[in-house]
Amino acid sequence: MEPQPGWDSALGLRIEELSATRVVGYVDIDERHHQGYGIVHGGVWASVVESIGSHGAAMAAREITGELAVVGVANSTDFLRPHRTGRVRATGTPIQTGRTQQIWLIEIEREDDGKMVARGQLRVQNLPAMPERRD
Repeated sequence: MEPQPGWDSALGLRIEELSATRVVGYVDIDERHHQGYGIVHGGVWASVVESIGSHGAAMAAREITGELAVVGVANSTDFLRPHRTGRVRATGTPIQTGRTQQIWLIEIEREDDGKMVARGQLRVQNLPAMPERRD
């Protein structure tokens, strides 16, 4: 699946599997993702958590409310070990999918050795309809 326009595209996030119960995607990490010490910036991990969780939550919201409308309300991301380059795979699964809110767990692992580099929890609010664009 090609990256979505906007932030997912800037991150280089590609979604491989997408359903209301599981999302899998990857990012090929390189220098553009680094902070000053030459390792991945924590904001990259938080962004991957937000994107993976939001994609899955939108699919679940469609089953619950009939709309693909969700917005993030809390993102807690733990940075577990440094990473410099190479593919990481993120897997998101729901902890709770309710009528008004959802909580998703996202784990990010290095593809080459399977070690987890970050994990996060995303809470989203289900919306009754898509928000109007404000240009």
